[in-house]
Amino acid sequence: MNTTPRWLQKATLLAVFSLGSVALHAQELVVSAAASLTNAFQAVGQAYEKAHPGAKVTFNFAASGPLLAQIQQGAPVDVFASADQETMDRAAKANLLAEGTRDDFARNTLVLIVPASAAASPAKLSDLSDAAYKRISTGTPSSVPVGRYTMASVQEAGLTAALEPKWIYGESVRQVLNYVARAEVDAGFVYRTDALIERDKTRIALTVPTTTPVSYPIAQIASSKNAAVGKDFIAFVRSTAGQQILDGFGFSKP
Repeated sequence: MNTTPRWLQKATLLAVFSLGSVALHAQELVVSAAASLTNAFQAVGQAYEKAHPGAKVTFNFAASGPLLAQIQQGAPVDVFASADQETMDRAAKANLLAEGTRDDFARNTLVLIVPASAAASPAKLSDLSDAAYKRISTGTPSSVPVGRYTMASVQEAGLTAALEPKWIYGESVRQVLNYVARAEVDAGFVYRTDALIERDKTRIALTVPTTTPVSYPIAQIASSKNAAVGKDFIAFVRSTAGQQILDGFGFSKP
């Protein structure tokens, strides 16, 4: 006969469930990542969860600038992956990163795309100054890395003034991709990995040289309550398995 008082039995069960909940919560990971990583990181997350039973990765995809602003405002983020070094540098300067966790994990290429229905494609960057290209899209330079890469390349080519009236800015590189895919603009600057997603609706006109490499850093956020899991996820992204997934989506090694 069980002589343990019912109240004690209930308290014990509640304690067990509470501990189980804490353990489960410890396996949950929130990753804020650049919009251009959407498809690749969803695949990486699935692979990570499969290799780590009980783990749950939740992603928040947007332009790198707004993601950093969310973290600065206290959003509960464990890991941050940006599409440029500048945004991650700002995060480091604000003491938002866990020491020793920052690492580069991928590279990309800036390309100029046009709608698949376009009758012609620019053969060189200076062709964008022609009257045929009335609306050209890129990300908002102040908050979207692809916009900064674009503006630096345009300036290097001496086209800043000629293209200034033509810009249609997007809130993320994926919005720029959508503008071109729907033929709402005549051309757009995106990453090669984004262009590959809409092969039937867009085509790459040319590869655009950038003044700095399109490099992706990743780091654990200092305020993360899941430090061990965060470091493990970053290690997985950098592992052979993670790099193979990224390669399959068109990213190159750092």
